Amino acid sequence: MSIEAVIKQKLEAGLGVDYLNIENESHMHSGPAMDTHFKVTLVSEDFAGKRMVQRHQLIFGLLSNEMQNPIHALSMHLFTQQEWQEREQKVMPSPNCMGGSKADK
Repeated sequence: MSIEAVIKQKLEAGLGVDYLNIENESHMHSGPAMDTHFKVTLVSEDFAGKRMVQRHQLIFGLLSNEMQNPIHALSMHLFTQQEWQEREQKVMPSPNCMGGSKADK
């Protein structure tokens, strides 16, 4: 099963999902990494009354095994249905990786 399919399965099993979009953004990052960088846009009433950090913690909890390996980066855009409507059902595109690291001078 692909990492994307695992993410989808775990999020749908752990939350009441109104909308879910998972994008594999590995191709946007430098290096040979594949299936390691993902962007999740998720709309759920389970987020009602939760601060953003609590929403992120919920997702990290559901994907804890995958966050240890193979997921290297997970961009999360988490909304209630009302918040999603207010944003006109849009999220900003992710920037391309600029390459390098803190170790590079």
